[in-house]
Amino acid sequence: MQGMSERQYAAHVGLSRGAIQKAKAAERLVLYPDGSINAAASDARRAETTDPSKTRKPPAPKLKPVPEAAVAAVGDTLREQGLAVPAVGGGTTFLQAKTANEVLKAQERRLRLQKMKGELIDRARATALVFRLAREERDAWVNWPSRAAALMAAELGVEAAAMQKALESHVRAHLDDLAEVRPEFR
Repeated sequence: MQGMSERQYAAHVGLSRGAIQKAKAAERLVLYPDGSINAAASDARRAETTDPSKTRKPPAPKLKPVPEAAVAAVGDTLREQGLAVPAVGGGTTFLQAKTANEVLKAQERRLRLQKMKGELIDRARATALVFRLAREERDAWVNWPSRAAALMAAELGVEAAAMQKALESHVRAHLDDLAEVRPEFR
């Protein structure tokens, strides 16, 4: 056999054996004297005789543009994990985007698991708790001069009212300084 069989040629051009048999019957293929198919010559003849509008080519996929924010998020995720980040304007490959997606899903699962185990708490709840504790601490300090002034005045031999007034002014000044500190929860 000098050339290809019908099956071999069908695999070569990506068509069914029946389509090759029809092309052979319509004399659109070049055959060797032994009946085998001359692949190079048949490819050229098929290209000349085939109407391009009747070929079944898969339609080109219509790609939507990817927002810059999404590309930046992929880059940030890859950078956080120590992986290669595409150059600015160089475009993100599908593999890089898929890797970033898998990393994000793994991080999300880890956070969900930590929350289920009770290792994580809600930010609003933590903020409310810190605020409540700070208020209780402040109230305790505001009330302290009235409780301690009489005892301190007796030890020092001074008037209790004057001692309370002095303690209250110093405690309030200190609390005002502490009030300027704003905790940030990130």
